[in-house]
Amino acid sequence: MTVSAAVWHRTAAALALTLLLGGCMSDEGVNDPLPRMSREKAEKWAKHWTDSMVSTAHARIDPKTARPTASFTDCTGRNGESADDGRFTLRYSVRGTLPRSEHPRAVTNIKDTLKDKGFEIQSFGIDQDREPANVLDAKHPEDQQFVSVGSVDKDLLVFIVSTPCLLPPGVDQQQF
Repeated sequence: MTVSAAVWHRTAAALALTLLLGGCMSDEGVNDPLPRMSREKAEKWAKHWTDSMVSTAHARIDPKTARPTASFTDCTGRNGESADDGRFTLRYSVRGTLPRSEHPRAVTNIKDTLKDKGFEIQSFGIDQDREPANVLDAKHPEDQQFVSVGSVDKDLLVFIVSTPCLLPPGVDQQQF
């Protein structure tokens, strides 16, 4: 991993963590119903989103990192609450190759597509002279999913999807 990739990963991880903490509870109340989805379905959903972003960028999955990274974590509430009902979040990422000169166009196209789908753009930058260069972070205001794209190396983009707190089907939601 290059220094720029490490900086970008720390930036993206910090933003994703900030957006996801408290995702187990909405602004209306700590016991509001959580969206339901199995881990398997969540991973398929995230794969669909990353594949879509890779396609929109006209990139191709990097053969050296062809296996996506899926990371499931337990949800933590705004005040440090944790539940024993199986709720989880997912962070899913893939890397795609594309000449660095095409990164600004690719990230801009993804931004425009996400805006059309109702996402709010959290951050956006296309600047080859700064690190991290070509960064996009977006969050859906209703569904609370978070997506991120960024240049991490000369010809490499990373595509990340993070879910809000999800409750597995058939489980009673623990109340606080």
